[in-house]
Amino acid sequence: MSVPQSGGAPIESYDQLPELLAKGCKPKADWRIGTEHEKFGFCQDSLKPLPYDGARSIKAVLEGLEGRFGWDRVEEDGHIIGLTKDGANVSLEPGGALELSGAPLETIHQTCDEVNTHLAEVKSVADEIGVKFIGLGAAPEWTHAQMPLMPKGRYKLMNNYMEKVGTMGTAMMRRTCTVQVNLDFGSEADMVQKMRVALALQPVAVALFANSPFFEGQINGHKSWRSRIWRALDDARTGMLPFVFEEGFGFEAWTEWVLDVPMYFVYRDGKYIDALGMSFRDFLKGELPALPGEKPLMSDWADHLTTVFPEARVKQFIEMRGADGGPWRRLCALPAFWTGLMYDQTALDAAWDLCKGWSAEQRDALRVAASVDGLQAQVEGINMHDLAREVVAISEAGLKARARPGAGGLVPDETHFLNALKESIESGETPADELLRRYHSDWDGDLSRIYAEYSY
Repeated sequence: MSVPQSGGAPIESYDQLPELLAKGCKPKADWRIGTEHEKFGFCQDSLKPLPYDGARSIKAVLEGLEGRFGWDRVEEDGHIIGLTKDGANVSLEPGGALELSGAPLETIHQTCDEVNTHLAEVKSVADEIGVKFIGLGAAPEWTHAQMPLMPKGRYKLMNNYMEKVGTMGTAMMRRTCTVQVNLDFGSEADMVQKMRVALALQPVAVALFANSPFFEGQINGHKSWRSRIWRALDDARTGMLPFVFEEGFGFEAWTEWVLDVPMYFVYRDGKYIDALGMSFRDFLKGELPALPGEKPLMSDWADHLTTVFPEARVKQFIEMRGADGGPWRRLCALPAFWTGLMYDQTALDAAWDLCKGWSAEQRDALRVAASVDGLQAQVEGINMHDLAREVVAISEAGLKARARPGAGGLVPDETHFLNALKESIESGETPADELLRRYHSDWDGDLSRIYAEYSY
């Protein structure tokens, strides 16, 4: 979850809202890659999720990282809720999952080094206190009651609101994990093309990274239950956003949509003020019930932008949000997949040519089918396995064209980070398929085997 903004100048005119997004435009030489991933922590002996406090806890892991590896703590109301160092952040998801929000980096080589360093640090601290972490899209066995809500004001407000809208909002907060990548754009037109490709092809990422076939100890009938949960979260702030594909889409159209999404909170002096269901349009007029007579700051708009959760999201960069959390090596595959598609113009054009003829109904159907069937999805003649093969090939060509070397020049480009995805395409087996195969074979229906065999 995003870190709250504070301060900033008051908003004087509507034009400042899309202008904030437009300030994200960067020359290609300055484009960066920011990778985020979440993982569930659990006690090694009991296999139960971590509490916030105690000898084996989220707090103990955070303080261990702070003391041993030089991270700076982030607190709220006297509670440690995160860490920061060198442009990266470690934060808590609502149910206690640990998230790394990586620094903006130039290459996948660098972002993978960052991921590897972070997981090694976490493992070093966790091993000493009997804690493990596991990368899955959804908690395989734990109930809602077993997943404690972390002591952050934002989460308390969100939890209350999620209980009133949709049917699975609190499950999303406490029992799902994702990996995502944040990528830059060069202009408004570049943002538009990238957002359209991102949304249309997000179901391919859902399928390739599907890794949540279990929930509350049962097979749930979906390859990505995490994706299923997001579909029943809150229709006002999620989805595939058909308006992005309409003529005239740009920063102002995004602004208009976000303005109509009900608010969660206003952040003032380190406190979250309840603005649940209120209107940012009213806030612009000084008519917000939570702060009567007060007009918003630019930081309020920046915060409100973080409370929309579609499959791809515009801030001063674009977030790709469709993939389940997963095994260590796939944490590098996700940024490689999207960087190859987005950061080479020939690849981006090829990706758009592939999907530009789809209707809104087809895009929605692909999202659902990917969640249920993964690579085996079929929608109106579109075969997900064949589509994924073509999309990964375009991404690979994009990475080759980028030609960003690693390992001191010994590795010529970033294409090897796609190997995990190419293996899935070759075998037809995603992480979810592998988990189901093992559950029905060598695990003999004993889901507890997942912890020892798939933990970091």
